[in-house]
Amino acid sequence: MTSGNNGASTPEDDDPFGYLYADGQANGAQPPSGGGYGYPNSVSRVRAVGERRNGQQQTAQYGQPPTVPQQQGAYGQPSAHYAAPENFGGGPSTGRQPAQNGGGRGRGPNTKGLLIGAVAVVAAVVIGIVVAMANGDSGDDDKAGDQASTPASASASPSPSESAGDDANEAEVPTVDAKALNLGGSAALASDVEGAQAAGGVYVGNLNQVGNSVTWTVNGIPSDGAYTLFAHYSVPGEDQEMTLTVNGKTFGTKFPLKNYAKAAAGDFVKGWTTSFTYPTLTKGTNTLTLSCQDGDKCNVLLDQLWVKAGQVTR
Repeated sequence: MTSGNNGASTPEDDDPFGYLYADGQANGAQPPSGGGYGYPNSVSRVRAVGERRNGQQQTAQYGQPPTVPQQQGAYGQPSAHYAAPENFGGGPSTGRQPAQNGGGRGRGPNTKGLLIGAVAVVAAVVIGIVVAMANGDSGDDDKAGDQASTPASASASPSPSESAGDDANEAEVPTVDAKALNLGGSAALASDVEGAQAAGGVYVGNLNQVGNSVTWTVNGIPSDGAYTLFAHYSVPGEDQEMTLTVNGKTFGTKFPLKNYAKAAAGDFVKGWTTSFTYPTLTKGTNTLTLSCQDGDKCNVLLDQLWVKAGQVTR
């Protein structure tokens, strides 16, 4: 095919605006006057309002909606009727007509089956809640049982580390007997007077002369700080006091050796008692000395010394 105008012999060759061009006018194209697109003998595609493609004719009056025939279908099936979109004033057709309640042999919803299903769901939920609550209560009981049993087991048998710690503390600050003390001057050991707590009832006597003393070298003090120095002794009749020296320095006050037992003068057997004071010690080794100095009262029998950490009374 060569370029050019082959005529308006088919609808596809119609040009509605052919009359605007020179070649169209040469072929007899005219402005449209209600019949065709502009060419002679052209095919007209204009349809009257309401005309269907299948040849049916529907007459509609101006301002009135077209009447759409209804076609009854079976229950649940779409209507076979189709109307062209231009036949409806309210918009395109959905292509389906609702089924009439009275048509066909359809059945209503199975209310009995729905009811049984709902009851089954509720029963399952209730069972689940009961099981969850039962498991929660059992867990709480187990926890309570564990809490109740833990303190009992801990108190019944202390761990080896705790026992070792207690033994270590006792070893660091042991009680010293008279036999382990270093004696100065004319101080001497004896065991004639009953009531001494040291091994064998041994004590230090003859301390009532100036220059006489007992010295205790304490090993293993765990840390610097305040400690309590205890003495077990016997004093009859009246209170006594001696000078305390800590690591070569005189302590601020005399060591009190009072007659707390209220023993009569000369009754050393009934005069055994305990006294204490609060020296400051350093970590490691410390030297403690009780001596009879000028102005002291030293008529005492001494059998034991010991220290405890902190300022305590027993």
